Amino acid sequence: DNASKGAEGTAGKAIIDSAKNWNSKLLTYVSSAGIYKPNGVFPMPETTPVKDSAGQVLYEKYAIENGLPFVSFRPQYIYGEKSNKWDYIDWYFDRLVRGQPLPIPGDGSQKVSLTNSEDVASLLASVLNDEAAAVKQTFFNCGTDQLVSYDEVAAMCAEAAGISDYMIEHYDGSLGKAKFPFRLTDFYVSPDTAKEKLGWKGPKHSLVDDLPWYYESYKARGGLDKEMEFVEDKEVLSATV
Repeated sequence: DNASKGAEGTAGKAIIDSAKNWNSKLLTYVSSAGIYKPNGVFPMPETTPVKDSAGQVLYEKYAIENGLPFVSFRPQYIYGEKSNKWDYIDWYFDRLVRGQPLPIPGDGSQKVSLTNSEDVASLLASVLNDEAAAVKQTFFNCGTDQLVSYDEVAAMCAEAAGISDYMIEHYDGSLGKAKFPFRLTDFYVSPDTAKEKLGWKGPKHSLVDDLPWYYESYKARGGLDKEMEFVEDKEVLSATV
């Protein structure tokens, strides 16, 4: 059961109820910046409107209604050796190593933040720097302040893989995402509130420095040997011609 995806009918309710019964001093929760409904303000502040039906929002609401000393972190696009999801950056390598075009929606200038899991962990731990301030603020965005564009990620991945000849093909975002791993528009947060309220010192990792080991990991995970057809890619690119 994924305790992070709701309260009622999940393990999340049991965790919140237990924390209340135990008079816990602090309940720290890992939510998601994916709950935000962007309104054109970037980086998205913690006051950005959220999807009321999202499981993480329901979890946050239940914890607050129960009067717990509660703090919620909202990370986005995590990568790293301890990450449980590799899809974001693998999307680029999957196409680069096979000589396939990279279909990127829009003009590729959209900004995104990709955060190493170790930086996420240090940001989560910063709640202990000032628990009272953390509870008072309640919500914290969790991510690096080093932004990159979709096209820049392609260039950095190509360099890490030693590939100089690659092709980006931009297409009309109205055709949909296909298999593209990010949003059609800008989608990024800032850790400024955590820096100000919790004294977080900022990220120690950068994507460009991490990509060489990431590419080695990609190969070790069988990335070069996967059978891939890129059906969705071909559909959006053929519709663009």
